[in-house]
Amino acid sequence: MKGEYKHSIDAKGRLAMPAKLREELGEHFTVTKGLDGCLSVYPEAEWKRLEDKIRTLGNGEKARRVKRYYFANAFDAQLDAQGRILIPANLRTFAELQKDVTVIGQLDHAEIWNSDKWRAYNDEIDAEVVAADVEDIDF
Repeated sequence: MKGEYKHSIDAKGRLAMPAKLREELGEHFTVTKGLDGCLSVYPEAEWKRLEDKIRTLGNGEKARRVKRYYFANAFDAQLDAQGRILIPANLRTFAELQKDVTVIGQLDHAEIWNSDKWRAYNDEIDAEVVAADVEDIDF
């Protein structure tokens, strides 16, 4: 998945998923808390991979924290006839989603951001920062 899409959430908490991402997400997908204050949206196959990976973590304190973070806040989403999903109030509050949102592609999943938070986060990323990150992760 790739791209950046500007959308809005209506008063009932519904978000029209970008048409270009709908095909990749499929009819059923999972939405949960993401990192950096956004929501993560996983197609079924990617969610299954994440579940399988988390299952291998065991039951130590850190593993329990990871499991709780992702699974207690996850919901199975399905598009309505207009291509929208209803985002639960607790997740809208977590990600500070009110009206203007930005949906971005992240290769194997998508993220839903408060547009102001995305703009501020994205403004901090420049070529020098990414170049250093690429070097640090041996890309």
